[in-house]
Amino acid sequence: MTPITILIIIIIYFGLLLFISNVVSKKGSDNDTFFKANKNSKWYLVAFGMIGTALSGVTFISVPGEVGNPDLQFKYFQFVLGNALGIIVVATVLLPLYYRMNLTSIYSYIEKRLGFISYKTAATIFLISRTIGSAFRLYLVVIVLQKFVFDNFGIPFAVTVLLSLAFIFAYTYRGGLKTIIITDTLQTFFLVSSVFLTIIFICNSLDLSFVQAFETVKDSNYSKIFFFDDFLNRNYFWKQLLGGMFVTIAMVGLDQDLMQKNLSCKNIGEAQKNMFVFTGIFVIINIFFLSVGALLYIYAEKNGISIPMVDGSPRTDLLFPEIAFHHLSLIPAVIFLLGLTAATFATTDSALTALTTSFCVDFLGMDKAENFKEATPKTKVEIEIRNKKLVKTRHLVHIGFSFLMFLVIIIFNSLNDKSVVTMIFKVASYTYGPLLGLYAFGLLMQTKTVHDKFVPLICMISPAICFFIVKYSETLLGKYAIDNELIIVNGFITFLGLLSISKPATENTRF
Repeated sequence: MTPITILIIIIIYFGLLLFISNVVSKKGSDNDTFFKANKNSKWYLVAFGMIGTALSGVTFISVPGEVGNPDLQFKYFQFVLGNALGIIVVATVLLPLYYRMNLTSIYSYIEKRLGFISYKTAATIFLISRTIGSAFRLYLVVIVLQKFVFDNFGIPFAVTVLLSLAFIFAYTYRGGLKTIIITDTLQTFFLVSSVFLTIIFICNSLDLSFVQAFETVKDSNYSKIFFFDDFLNRNYFWKQLLGGMFVTIAMVGLDQDLMQKNLSCKNIGEAQKNMFVFTGIFVIINIFFLSVGALLYIYAEKNGISIPMVDGSPRTDLLFPEIAFHHLSLIPAVIFLLGLTAATFATTDSALTALTTSFCVDFLGMDKAENFKEATPKTKVEIEIRNKKLVKTRHLVHIGFSFLMFLVIIIFNSLNDKSVVTMIFKVASYTYGPLLGLYAFGLLMQTKTVHDKFVPLICMISPAICFFIVKYSETLLGKYAIDNELIIVNGFITFLGLLSISKPATENTRF
């Protein structure tokens, strides 16, 4: 596939998203639409669309790429099983709480339970973590597009990033969540179709039926799932399972991005139905991603294809695009491109909307500013004028986070250090750990609250202690290697820290 063909497909794709955005925006683009989708989202659309948000471009190209590592293979599926358990906990414990309190921002719970400063601390943690995490996910895919498309036109990397974010901004800034619910459904369709069709195309290239492909993958050197051999190893089953569970509780249940979609459903019953269906689809689709990885390596071995090199080092992330763009026919290449684009922008557009919502609600109090049910005609006019100003402010916040994400990506690229990228990918364990501790304390210690002013200090000390533990874990813990369970350690340290600054709760702080 030529670079110009890829570029044309991307332009057509974004044109379709802009068309959908315009149709949605004509029906209303006020803050209630942007933040809550008017509390009228269909649960099945939310469930399907959340797949696109949960499975970023990192999943799309990195999970298949990691399969070729003999120490990893299908070990990621252990983490996915933990994810499924975590989603069940979120659906049965956290969702009912959020609906009972009728929240727009889930961090409002922390304000009512622990205090104003704790609330701002939780919201700030989310803003930092989601900005960095989403920028990183977008970065990984933009470098693919840069390598295979924009380098051929002499377009600088910074311009590629700016164009990508400008397109995302263009179709999200008016309709917000209501637009995202619809566009993510479309993008998830492209993503899921891409996975299944890629498997079909590779199987045809290898002259394998579906049953033969299953047997080939099962008998290959890439399909080991469960690792029980050494509990000191990062891949040990219980580490991955428990780590996956608590990472999901934090990154789904304590994350404004995914929870915002769930809170747009009509009632708790539909929201829970959405979560359970989402869990089943999520597990199945990850099995297929791992299978794609095994088939890619089998195809590469058969056809003498080497893993692409970047700065003298092999980059397994680029194997999938290398085969799709240069070794398969036009149709598989188009399917891959649509899937990759959908996976990336379904994650980024959703994150950008959630970041804007959190800042507008948690720091600007926009949900409170519009809460006027009884008003005289004159007051209603004044409220309408004020609401227009609020919408304008929301647009500026949306631009601000787009630019902030741009800066973060440029910094990633300038560092150009694989070890830094790997470390950034673990940011969630450091930043979401304090959130896990805050919510655990709030839910489990109903008879206690905290001295609010000390909470930011606890939430900074805990990640610092975790960093020290990780750095010296193999020395301090007898060669025990910490992996995804770090978030549990972080949350527990935060919990103990909050316990040390606790005081008796009043009736007003129990929820």
